[in-house]
Amino acid sequence: MNADNTNRDKIIYAQKWPAYNKAQCKEKLLFMKLLNDLCMAIDQPGYQFGRPRLLLSDMVFCCVFKVYTAYSGRRFTSDMRIAKRMSYIREVPHFNSIFNYYNDPKMRLLLKGLITKSALPLKLVEKDFAVDSTGFSTSEFARWFNIRFGRTQDTRMWMKAHIMSGVKTNIVTSVEVTEGTASDSKQFKYLLADTVKDFKIKEVSADKAYLSRENVKQIEDVGAVPFIPFKTNSYSKSRGFHSWNKMWHYYNLHRDEFLKHYHKRSNVETTMHMIKAKFGSRLRSKNKIAQMSELLSKVLCHNICVIIQEMHELEFVTDSYPPNV
Repeated sequence: MNADNTNRDKIIYAQKWPAYNKAQCKEKLLFMKLLNDLCMAIDQPGYQFGRPRLLLSDMVFCCVFKVYTAYSGRRFTSDMRIAKRMSYIREVPHFNSIFNYYNDPKMRLLLKGLITKSALPLKLVEKDFAVDSTGFSTSEFARWFNIRFGRTQDTRMWMKAHIMSGVKTNIVTSVEVTEGTASDSKQFKYLLADTVKDFKIKEVSADKAYLSRENVKQIEDVGAVPFIPFKTNSYSKSRGFHSWNKMWHYYNLHRDEFLKHYHKRSNVETTMHMIKAKFGSRLRSKNKIAQMSELLSKVLCHNICVIIQEMHELEFVTDSYPPNV
């Protein structure tokens, strides 16, 4: 081991402990309030015929709050009763109703909209963004016959979350959920398009999995600077690839400066760790539609918790959602 490595000082990041302690002590109460404010904006479908349906806003509240508590459906019933006493929901639904709503394909679009809205309070804070993906395991297994080894093999199925997050607060501004084998690069344009609607993007960092001339051009088209490292076999294009050529020369002629910006990408890995550490890396739902809804609920829970932390870190107070920083 080199002497430079052994004598290197350990990097210590500052933490505002008074703000952190206040946020953690009040988190659950503030979480319920902010989640309720988000759900109140949900339009209730009109009554047509048959048995009256449960309020959609109540069911979204219960679905997301269940993920936050990490309880089973039966054990979560007590928390729903507390939420009713606090006037956050009208009626306490049966726990099976929560699972039924997770299986509704419309729930996925609704949760994605809430994730986008939940990030808005930090639109003046976040300018630099990072992109990556991570897998969440399920209870399903795929089985196939391996010709090479002459035996049947099983592998666990998993879902993948593709996210774009701010590098300062770790707020998720856009998310796409796919099957575990889906390509990362193909999801980039959707993440960028969703984020640029509400945020002014200055930089975008991503790893080599997102390297393509289309992605580089899309970043520059929105007025941002791409920081995606080039592969060893990448080369400068001759014509019609101005964005690609400019970044290729910058990467090769100013490598140290490039890497300083690129390493902001590590913050998106922190974001994914925060989600998994707090809300679990495993999906309990049994089918793909419900698994997508459950995964999106985890991301929404993360965003609300980030807002609660920043309310204390940046010292702004809210009476309703979204708060203004």
